[in-house]
Amino acid sequence: MPAAVTHAPDGDWSTFDYDPQRTGVGPAATGIYAENLRVLQRRVVRLSGTVDSSAIQLHAVVVGGRRRDVIVVTTTYGRTIALDPGTGQVLWEFTPSDIGSYRGSAQVTTANPVVDPDRRYVYAASPDGLIHKLALATGTQVSTAHWPARITLLPAREKIAAALNISGRYIVAVTGGYYGDAPPYQGHVVLIDRASGAVAHVWNSLCSNRRYIQQPTSCSASDSAIWARAGAVIEPGTGRILVATGNGPFNGRTDWGDSVLELTPHASTLLHNWTPTDQAQLTSNDEDLGSTAPALLPGTHLAIQGGKAGVLDLLDLDRLDGTAGGPGPRTGGQLQQLPSPGSDQVFTTPVVTTIGGRPYAFIADSSGTFAYVLGANSRLSIAWRHGTPGTSPVLAGSLLYVYDQRDGALVVRSPVSGQELISLPAGTGHWNSPIVVGGRIILPEGNYLDHATTGVLDVWHLPGR
Repeated sequence: MPAAVTHAPDGDWSTFDYDPQRTGVGPAATGIYAENLRVLQRRVVRLSGTVDSSAIQLHAVVVGGRRRDVIVVTTTYGRTIALDPGTGQVLWEFTPSDIGSYRGSAQVTTANPVVDPDRRYVYAASPDGLIHKLALATGTQVSTAHWPARITLLPAREKIAAALNISGRYIVAVTGGYYGDAPPYQGHVVLIDRASGAVAHVWNSLCSNRRYIQQPTSCSASDSAIWARAGAVIEPGTGRILVATGNGPFNGRTDWGDSVLELTPHASTLLHNWTPTDQAQLTSNDEDLGSTAPALLPGTHLAIQGGKAGVLDLLDLDRLDGTAGGPGPRTGGQLQQLPSPGSDQVFTTPVVTTIGGRPYAFIADSSGTFAYVLGANSRLSIAWRHGTPGTSPVLAGSLLYVYDQRDGALVVRSPVSGQELISLPAGTGHWNSPIVVGGRIILPEGNYLDHATTGVLDVWHLPGR
């Protein structure tokens, strides 16, 4: 490729990890190749908040009176900001009306925004427990009888940490708890009608016999957060919803702590559960299974589940607990268990893809970045490994992008060999992860635990982009 590429295939990156099933696999063509990585230029954009998540991008939409590419991010205190990625110009900024009551405090959100399929609206969370519907062209909030939509009655205890998702007519949102796990709170899945803003369906991971947004103090059990970066994972084809829960009680009837759960598309019914045999020990030792979400291996009915215990479990979605039966108190039933990178805690979302006809998973944690491949025996093995840490990686244009949040670098690798192709300088971070589209790599920096009210967004771009 010539060094001075000024045009690149463009498109949308409208949700966390590119698609509702959270594969982390973006566009096949981005304009960025191994051959032109060294001509990338860095544009640093200053923000009125920290984005401890990732950006989304829309291609060729009308904002500010003209057609352009637009980045949208949500800060930890709920500011949603639209920017021109070609200049860094702020096009509009939505600020929650009550931001003054929690700005600078520990009450935050790390949820990723999501764009409506009609590309006219963006949905974003704020720390007060609300999901907002904003006009993409202007940032104006839609205000109706139900918009903004409330998904918790105790936002000071129930955090909106995970990325928002879209499935059919619904926004899919989940709740968890705050750092320190101060009760009471319960993880729950909420489906919001995109048109009306009405809460259509609710499934609670504790007191699951209740089908409404409950007052946390009214349930005798607490915790069981749903807080993985990916939030709710939508199974392709069926529309079923997969979530993983964190520390909490488990009885196989109404309480589902430290479990992988498969729900119907409307979240009205729990279909299956996988609960590890050491569930009680995980809860006791603060080793949340739900620090990450199930990752669906393409072309199979298998999923990988990590967690804070430093292991990866390979699950059969047709027989989650080892049987074809419904949900219940049975534990175990995984096909395989093997170490996560460095046997470390997994807080990230894997990339899942197919290379040479074989399913791969790329997983990063604080001890390294590993590639796992599924063999003909339907078991995983390590294809390559490196000791560089990372947040949730993404695969785009046949390159693997991993943000080293500890040392402050964006590492680009060959997915086949794991060879490092370039390390781009960046600031340090926490759960931030990149997107790659239209000749640009877009990465927020910063850590929500710093309680900062300013932040930085990096845009590495081809010349002219």
